[in-house]
This record gives sequence, structure tokens and C-alpha cells, in this order.
Amino acid sequence: GCFVFKPSSKKRRLSDKTGHDFRSTSSDSEDTELRFVTCQSLWNQIKLETQQIQEDLNKQLLDNLVSFLSRSHSDFQEKTTKWTCRMKFREIPTAALVLGVNVTDHDLTFRSLSDVLQESITPYVAFLEAKDCPGIKNLMQKLMGQLMNCDIEVDSLEDEDCVQVSQNRIRCSMPSLISWYESVTQKTDPETPSKKRNSSSRHWQFPPVVVIFKDMESFTTKVLKDFIVISSQHIHELPLVLVFGIATSPMIIHRLLPHSVSSLLCIELFQSLSCKDHLSTIIDKLLLTSQFPFKLGVKVLQVLINIFLYHDFSVQNFVKGFQLCIVEHFYSQPLSVLCCHLVDIKKRIYSLSHDQCENIRRLPSFRRYVEKQESGTQVALLTNDNFLKEETENLLEDLHAYHENYVLILRCLHVFTSSLPKYPLGKQIRELHCACLENQVWETEEYESSLQLARMLNKSDLVTMLQQCVEILMSSPGKEFDKTVEKLKEFLTQFQNLEEASQEQDVSVSSQKELQKKTDLYHLQKTLLELKESRKSKKLTKFEMLRFEVVDYIDRLVRKYLVPADNRTLYEIMYFNAATVLRGHLNAAPRTALHMALNNPHWYLKNQALKCDGGGISNKAPDICIVYKLHLECGRLINLVDWLEAFSTVVMAAEEPNADAASSDQVDDIIHARFIRAVSELELLGFIKPSKQKTDHVARLTWGGC
Repeated sequence: GCFVFKPSSKKRRLSDKTGHDFRSTSSDSEDTELRFVTCQSLWNQIKLETQQIQEDLNKQLLDNLVSFLSRSHSDFQEKTTKWTCRMKFREIPTAALVLGVNVTDHDLTFRSLSDVLQESITPYVAFLEAKDCPGIKNLMQKLMGQLMNCDIEVDSLEDEDCVQVSQNRIRCSMPSLISWYESVTQKTDPETPSKKRNSSSRHWQFPPVVVIFKDMESFTTKVLKDFIVISSQHIHELPLVLVFGIATSPMIIHRLLPHSVSSLLCIELFQSLSCKDHLSTIIDKLLLTSQFPFKLGVKVLQVLINIFLYHDFSVQNFVKGFQLCIVEHFYSQPLSVLCCHLVDIKKRIYSLSHDQCENIRRLPSFRRYVEKQESGTQVALLTNDNFLKEETENLLEDLHAYHENYVLILRCLHVFTSSLPKYPLGKQIRELHCACLENQVWETEEYESSLQLARMLNKSDLVTMLQQCVEILMSSPGKEFDKTVEKLKEFLTQFQNLEEASQEQDVSVSSQKELQKKTDLYHLQKTLLELKESRKSKKLTKFEMLRFEVVDYIDRLVRKYLVPADNRTLYEIMYFNAATVLRGHLNAAPRTALHMALNNPHWYLKNQALKCDGGGISNKAPDICIVYKLHLECGRLINLVDWLEAFSTVVMAAEEPNADAASSDQVDDIIHARFIRAVSELELLGFIKPSKQKTDHVARLTWGGC
């Protein structure tokens, strides 16, 4: 097995997954510190935006949970008939929180829930995980330890079950928990018993005790059953509320618990937002916006989306991958110093050195741009740095304008494609975005199919789409699309004034219904061809002519503004396209990494004294490196005695012979202990295993080069 120990996030510096740090890079660039500051500032903005998005997406879910807990809490406060009835049947208020299979994102939701509860409902919130609760004793210890804000002292004796609070040991049992709850809730002013809220606190006088089972599927039936049965017997004394974190289906409650136990729960179901919808919102707010100058290339974006769809459905991991792209881009691209907002570009451009200007001239997109210029302009661009800087400023301004226009027209195109009976270009805007980045989208078969389907839409759908496009384009602060908005409004006016014959309306509606019935590609193409042939033999109506005109106008906008980013000059400054590098970081190859580390420890330890030429073995290398290199020279079975002698020979190579026998025996014991430890570490990493054929041999498990 491989064990990873992650450093504290507070101590972690902004560096990429390979260990690169901007302040320790060996690059010759003069603006390394500025790139680091720009990268850090950009990531902080994106991080804040991501947190705000997640808060907005979880707001409704958290509000519903708080409302549920408040109702349960108020019943206990007022001792109403409802609470009395619940006491009679010993029902425990329970929230079944279905969060989805993206387990790595659950912690963020639970932290947000805990913050909201502690702010407005109750200070008594406990989180329980299955790995910490193999038995009811451990569960009670963990529960009381968290509620009492104390460290858990697990007694080694089976008959004792206590936690340490200050100098006193409290027995972990439900009566002890009730006694503690009564003591902390009775500290309020006795003269004001009628007040619902504690005058010195923002919480209620008798706040509920919320127990959150973060991974309910992993708990054993016995533990859950015992806890629920015990709790239900004391529900009239302790306002307990349970929250079940569920990754699969609410039916897991009835599969884990028998009816006699589940009937003790008053369950209310809560469903979180789908992780796919969450991802679409993240991409929409972070990538399809002109707020952030940094962009992802199509191959990089596809790598991140594929990892999300085919591995973990984790939005948090997608965001971490996005962060890695930012760090890698600013570390590897010297010109990333210009990946900033327009207000900062001018100042930075005119402070570029001659070497930086040469870096601009080496960009493939800039070379294509130079080749299209006149000879005099070409000479100036390649020899005059000041002229180059002026031209670079104009090109970067055009690139920023391209981003703003691209996003607006992309949203307009998505309005049309997402409303079609079929989805040739995908239903999600991220799928359409990838298609536009990858190729000239108007040359694809999917785009042509979408246009043909759009030419068969009815009047109400077209009017709705045009109204949405007008709203999108009017949100632009510039005047680029003023004429476009006027043209779309003109189309809307023509549709309103158009009176179409009922027969032609029926034909249009029936053709659309026919398309909706035919689900396979063969029948869809056949229907489209038949409709195309039928139009040739009859005269188009006014409505059909206007519909064709609208679709053609949208097509012209697409061809003008949705040009792939790699066709734009200087796109390399703002786009990260190193998909291979990203895949190497995210798709781990642990065996290769271990082989490199054990074979070349001087790279990782930054100690050239450990380097050996010609395949030799340095006696200064770590013991595990020596043992690993020796094991590579062996066959399927390795004799431990021979291996130990070879290890001892390498370790003792640089030491002088010692005549003292006692001292020599002591050294042999030390070498023997070092060898045993190194072999154990190799076994832990999975390179060897004990052999059943011979007791003094081990079997080798890895072969071939990495």
C-alpha cells in the first residue's frame, strides 16, 4: 500500500503538484515574482468566486434543513401536543440527506451545515464516521467527546467506557449525556423561564443535539440499531435530531435497519443538487466569463471533465485540477505575466525586456500573424521592440474583446441548440463550448443537423428563443451588439405581425412531432431528407421564409464570433493547452514514481553526493535505495542471506576494517537491523512478498522497465 500524508493547508505554499515553487525556480525570467503574485491573486479571486457559487447552490438545501431542525426544536420548547405524541411513540426527528456518490464533496456540505446550525440553532453538533465507530461504545465515546469539547480517552478495559472532562471521568452512556445536557441548559437565568431564547446566547434555551452520520452506508446495522433504540427511550429527556448522510439512495435506511427500528425514526428526505448541475454552474461562472483572463484549452478541459465523469464526480477535485492548470501555466509560460485584466496590460507590456519581446516573436500564433503582414510591417515587428509592444497591446485588447463576444454568442447558440427535439451539439453548454473550441463548429455534421432542426421550429419557440437572445446581448456593457439587438427585435416584430395559415401551422407542428417520435439517427435523417425534398416542390410561406432568415442570421453570428481560440493571435498567453502535462499530474503512475525515486535519490533529496555513474550503487544512499537496486539484479526468488551479504558489502565499502571483534559484531547487528527495515519497506510498497516455496527466500513482484 501507499500512504500519503498531506501537509496542512495553512503551511502549504502556492506550488504545483510536482513541487515547483515560483520563488525557487531556476528560470532566467526577470518577472518571476510578478508572475507568482499574478497567479496568487488570480487564484484567490477564483477561490472566492467558487466558494460563493457553492454557498448559493447549497443555500436552499441548508435553509430547508434549518427549517426542519427549527420545527423539531420548537416542538420540544413548547411541549406541544405534537411533541407529546412523538414522545409516546418514541420517534426521533431524522433528516435523510441524499448527497450523491461524489463523497469527496460531502465534507464541504457538512461544514456549511455545521456553521449554519451553530450560528442560529444549536452549539451541540457532532459528526460521526463509520471508521471511528466500530461499536456502540466507540460511538458514545466519540459523541460525548465532541459535544463536551474534550479529548477522548479510550480505556483499555472492556468494562469501562468513559471520557476525560477536566479532572473528572464521565461514563459514556445516555444517562450521562442527559445529565450533562440538563446541566448546561439550566445555566440560564431562572427568573426568566418563559423566554424561548437564552438572553446571553443566540441559541434557544433548550437547543437540540444534532448527530450527523456522515457516511451512513458504512455503519454496521448493529451499531445503528443499538444507538437508535437507546436514544428513542430517552427522547422525552433529550431533544436529539439525527442527520443521515447518504451517498446512494434513501432506501439504504430500510435495508440497514429492520422495521422495528426504522419505525422509531420520523424521517424527512432532503436532496442536494446534482453534481453534474454543480459542475455546469462552476464551468459557466469560471470559464464562460470575461471576469477571469485565464482560460483552459479544449484538450485540458476534456481531461478534467473526463476525470469528473468517469472517476469520481467530484466538483472539488475539478476545482483542484483547475488550480493546478493555473499554477502550471504561470510557471511554464514566461509570457503569462500578461495574463491579466486590461487595466494592467498596458503597464506590463511597456516594461517588457528584450528577451520577453523575443518570447513573443517565438509564439506560433504570432508567427502566423507576421506572415500575413506586409513586408515593412514584418520587419518592424521582428526588429523594433517598441513597435512590437504597441502591436501586442492592440492584439491583447482584441483577444479580450473576442472572449466577451464569444461568451455572448455561445449563450445565444445554446438557447437554440438546447431547445431542439434532439441535441446534436449536446444539451449542456460545456459540451457546446468544447465543440466550438475544438473545431470551426459550423463545419461539423452536428451543427448542420442543428440548423436543419432549427428550420423546423414553430413560431412560439422561435419567438421565445429570440427574446432570450435579446436579453443575453443586452447584458453586454459594450456597443458591439447594438445592431444585432435591433435586428433581433425587428424579427420579433415581424413574427408578431405575421398571420400564418392554420394549415401551414399544422404541417410545421406535425413535422416537429414526427421528429420527436423518431429517436434513432436513421429515421431522423430520413425524415429530414423527405422534408427537404417536399420543400423543393412547393412554394415557401412567409413564416417559413422568415424562419429561414432568422436561422441564417444566427448562423452568420456563429461564423463571425465563435472562431476557435487557437486561431487568435497571442492566445498562448491566456490559454493553457498542456493536456499531457496535466494528465501526468492527475493520472498518477505510482510504480514509475517509486522506481525513479529509488533509482535516483539525488533528484529528490537534492544531494549530488548520492549520484552514481555507470549503474553503480552509492553506500551513502538511503538503505531502501540500496536494497531496491540490489533486488533488480535478482531473479524471481531472492535469497535473503545473499541479499544481506550484498547489502553489507555496499554499506561497508568505504569503511576501514576494524580489528575489534566486539565492535565488529555490534556493527553487524546494526547493518542487519537496517537491512530488515529496508526489506520490510520494500514489502510494504509491494515489490516483494514472502515465498511459500522456501522460507529463507522472498518472491519478486515487479518486472520490466518503467
